[in-house]
Amino acid sequence: MTVEAAWLSAARQGDGEAFRHLVGPHLRALHVHCYRMLGSYHDAEEASQEVLLRAWRALDSFEGRAPLRHWLIRITTTTCLKAIERSGRQPVIAGEVAFLEPYPDRLLDELTEGDPAMVAETRESVALAFVVALQRLPATQRATLVLRDVLGWSALEVADLLESSVPAVNSSLQRARGTLGTPGSPRSLDRRDEDVLGRFVQAWQRCDIPALAALLHEDAVLRMPPEEAVIRGRDQVAGFFATVPAEGRLDRIPLTVTRANGHPAVAAYLPGKDTAPYRAYGVIVLTFTPGGIDSITGFPDPTLFQFFELPEVRPGP
Repeated sequence: MTVEAAWLSAARQGDGEAFRHLVGPHLRALHVHCYRMLGSYHDAEEASQEVLLRAWRALDSFEGRAPLRHWLIRITTTTCLKAIERSGRQPVIAGEVAFLEPYPDRLLDELTEGDPAMVAETRESVALAFVVALQRLPATQRATLVLRDVLGWSALEVADLLESSVPAVNSSLQRARGTLGTPGSPRSLDRRDEDVLGRFVQAWQRCDIPALAALLHEDAVLRMPPEEAVIRGRDQVAGFFATVPAEGRLDRIPLTVTRANGHPAVAAYLPGKDTAPYRAYGVIVLTFTPGGIDSITGFPDPTLFQFFELPEVRPGP
């Protein structure tokens, strides 16, 4: 009997610790699958807990004809589809995805085991543009595309899960691909990108708006979910930073470099009064093109810091 079989047998007899050993190696993959489907870290957390509860209750139904992860992905997909239905959340046909949240790279790295090819593939499958594009699809199309194109399931397997037919799955996949188009993918940071990121932080800390503007692509876009407003163009984005955050006193908003969704990011802190500590404000995700920083997406949510393992308080000035 293999170790997994022993854990399965014990878990079926009510051994919670054996169940944790059994599903532990798959938890991150299930969580990321929830994130792709739902577009929100917090929603993925909630759905993942429901997945574990459903898996625990249904463990006797696992027949072992497919790998355990395959069975767990089935449960995860149906859980997410039910969550979307319960929420009444419709595909975001136009405008911004208000519920969008970032995903920490430190957690993505748990899936890759240091394999450069897996790192690139995993980051591409959770790139912000890709996750946003997924939220524009009807739920079943979203599930079909993720299962087929990201996880590599066969059309027959997807049809069985969705209680559909292979022709219907293939048709759904083609429609999903047509809607999705070709959203941009993150690439590994090279020396030039790291230099741009470093100069962005330095310009921010010096309140040097001209230097910050010089780092932006001429068509740069600034988004701030859940706000629907979008600021477009280098001059407009630079003008926002010159006047809105701390009334342009960017030096009063310290930054900490991190990564999210395969992109470089910074965590921003707001000042307290006088010498009071800085407090967590939000995470800002940047995407790069050869022409400079082409998008800046700000997530003003202090609760995200715990997922990035960042302190929520920093010493004051």
